[in-house]
Amino acid sequence: MTLPPLPAVLLRALLPVAEREEVLADLGADYARQRAGRGSFAARLWLWRQVLGSLPALVGRTWWRGWSGFEPTANRMRPGGPIMESWIIDLRYAARRLRTRPLYALLAVLTLALGVGGTAAIFSLVRGLLLEPLPYAAEEEIAVFWNSGSWSEAEFLSFDRTFPGFRTVSAYRTEALTLESPGAPTRLLPGISSSVELFRVLGATPALGPGFRPGDDVLAAEPVVVLSDGLWRELGADAAVVGKRIRLDGVERTVTGVMPPGFWFPDPTVRAWVPEPLDPANRAGNYALVGRLAPGTSFEGIGGPLAQITRRLGEEFTYGAQWDMTKNAEVTPVREFLLGSLRPAMLATAAAMALILLIACANVAALMLGQVDGRAGELAVRSALGADRRRLTQQLVAEALVVGVLAGAVGAVLAAISFGLLARALPLGAWADSARLDWTLFLAAIVIAILAALCVALVPALSLRRGDLRGGLTRLRTTAAGGKGSRMESGLVVAEVALAVLLAAGAALLVRSVSKLYAIDPGLDARGVAVLDIAMGASTTPPERQQVLARLLTELRALPGVRLASVTQKLPLRGSGDNWGFAVQGRPDITGVTTAVRLVGLDYFETMGMKLKRGRTHLASDQPDAEDAVVINQALADRYFAGEDPVGRMIGGGSQFTERIVGVVGNAAEAQLTDDPVPARYYVYVEAPTYTPENQTLVLRTTRPGDAAAVLDAARRTVHRTAPGVAVREATTMEQVLAEAVGPARQLMVLLALLTGLALVLGAIGVYGVISHFVERRKRDWGIRIALGLTPGRVIAQVVGRGTALVAAGIALGLVGVAVLARLLASLLFGVGSTDPFALAGAAAALLAVGMTAAFLPAWRASRVDPARVLREQ
Repeated sequence: MTLPPLPAVLLRALLPVAEREEVLADLGADYARQRAGRGSFAARLWLWRQVLGSLPALVGRTWWRGWSGFEPTANRMRPGGPIMESWIIDLRYAARRLRTRPLYALLAVLTLALGVGGTAAIFSLVRGLLLEPLPYAAEEEIAVFWNSGSWSEAEFLSFDRTFPGFRTVSAYRTEALTLESPGAPTRLLPGISSSVELFRVLGATPALGPGFRPGDDVLAAEPVVVLSDGLWRELGADAAVVGKRIRLDGVERTVTGVMPPGFWFPDPTVRAWVPEPLDPANRAGNYALVGRLAPGTSFEGIGGPLAQITRRLGEEFTYGAQWDMTKNAEVTPVREFLLGSLRPAMLATAAAMALILLIACANVAALMLGQVDGRAGELAVRSALGADRRRLTQQLVAEALVVGVLAGAVGAVLAAISFGLLARALPLGAWADSARLDWTLFLAAIVIAILAALCVALVPALSLRRGDLRGGLTRLRTTAAGGKGSRMESGLVVAEVALAVLLAAGAALLVRSVSKLYAIDPGLDARGVAVLDIAMGASTTPPERQQVLARLLTELRALPGVRLASVTQKLPLRGSGDNWGFAVQGRPDITGVTTAVRLVGLDYFETMGMKLKRGRTHLASDQPDAEDAVVINQALADRYFAGEDPVGRMIGGGSQFTERIVGVVGNAAEAQLTDDPVPARYYVYVEAPTYTPENQTLVLRTTRPGDAAAVLDAARRTVHRTAPGVAVREATTMEQVLAEAVGPARQLMVLLALLTGLALVLGAIGVYGVISHFVERRKRDWGIRIALGLTPGRVIAQVVGRGTALVAAGIALGLVGVAVLARLLASLLFGVGSTDPFALAGAAAALLAVGMTAAFLPAWRASRVDPARVLREQ
């Protein structure tokens, strides 16, 4: 009787071929007797007990017989037994072959592992930062308003917290919070001050406590704080922390919540969120607005509600042209707002890693083709003895799988090592330290390696299936230069070079762009300037802060190696700062305008290396009285005092006193490096006794330009000793600030340059391998030619010419595809087009030089062929 389908399939797959039909027949007869005597259901139960009871022995037999090399005699014309046994035997054979060819095996595994490791590492980063959902409920409903960082409390409150088209809206701004703990130095915490709607907008619920409560952001409300999970754990992970008090910015705040692990906003560095007491009269624009769209509202249909918002703003507020909030109204999806700046660099790096992986696959495929070509005689003999192409192809696939698994294991280790290096090398900003390695990285490496190995196996398998195996017996003693393997190897080299051109061109474009950025004059001398960002508690008064600053500057000037020390509330190259109203006596036409304002210490301009154009800078004798001394920059002089000397002119809008211009300094890059010069005024601190922010930047000029980094530790210790209540936010150098101002192109340039170097090495290996095979296949031909009088120089020229032709073809193909990678880099380029001729010529020249060098070694070997010896061997 016929067995049910599923048990029959299982048994047929595992039973020996020679015994299969007999066993199935006996089992079928027993099954028929069981069914006749006990019924269908009982017979099926009996059958499954027999099958399941036999499975361990059958699987073990299949495994161990295949592993031991024993293969039962087949009862059909084609050789072999069960599929699992033939695969195990072929895998063993592949392992033996690789063991007997250690150089080939090592080169194939390491080449593929390099591509696999880098691809797995960047895949893990891209998945974690660009593909994983944000820690907010229904993130697709969250939008950030235009002019982020320029909204005022008055504008936010004028809508009575109800904005057309939005379910709820929150105002927030970054805040540097000082944490004071008994017996411990003051710490600085990146924080956020916001209205109480923030967590409702984000759809986030605290893991402990209620979080922000209605009324927490009104004037005179009790100070409270919501902690991040990381800060809560640093403070002891007390489950009863809600209701307890901690001291932030000199103020005792009650903990009302702890956010769950993995939550962050607006970036992973933020450790605490505090409600801001909102004042309807405060019109200082330093907030961002984030809102959740109302039900039925989409980003495509938000135009109507935004028009209502801008119309209401225009009715209630008067704006100058410079800061008109009613213009260019739009909202940005929260993912694009928070992570959009990371996308170009990460996608460009992912594309570069994919190119490296493709180059590695092409290299390994070329190596395997060389092995197949070297085994042409063996394969021809095996084919003549009865081996079919399916089994020969299976052996090639098995060899590729062994290489792939080994490469996956090595690549996983390389990925784990390179993950942190890649996270630091990429311009990830606040997300660099939050990138975490997880087990999926290793799984990704194995999967990528196996898929790559299967793709690699297709090339020699295709060559094998299209080739004439029996004809190989007649070609064993003749040249094979014109064979399909040769053409396929050459095609792989062309593809490798084309891919390497993409990387080299991208790196060259970034090099050109960064060089142009560094050529911009920032208006200051960054060499030998140390920078310390400090924060003082919000509970300290402006006069107290000025006293602290005076003590700190006195101590810092006394440090060995320090020549000058000063202070500023806003350092150049770090974005725009305060803007105050501006007026000129006798010029009624200058109304409704603002200029950048900087509060600085004495010797600031000399410390920063800013040039004095005319007049003088601030003096110690400039004290607050009926007249303040103001220094302006050249941009302000050119705009409002064109054709006249501004020194001595009276201006207003900066303080309660009359202001007199005493000097003009050169333009410094106050905001971004590439911005046009902006008009700016500089006031000395003592002239603004009521305005001294808690966040300040100390700048030190060293006696020698290269000593800036060396004084940072001593300066930090001096700050902690002199003012224990002052926290140091960051200690760096002005040269590093300039490097950061150059932007993400600088970091990506270094990374792409390293990947380009790797691509050049892999390309050189590919060219060398193919030309070596070419020389080896035509050894008899070279011997005859040399015997007939061909000079060694001509031999070298011919062989190098072949390699050069392959490289040139790859360069031409690669230049066609450069536009693809250039589009990914477009947002990172400055002053350079995607088809910049200098960058493309440099990339092409580098590839051509590498290719010719790689081809020279086998060419030199071909020129040394001994004709007599070759002819004897043939």
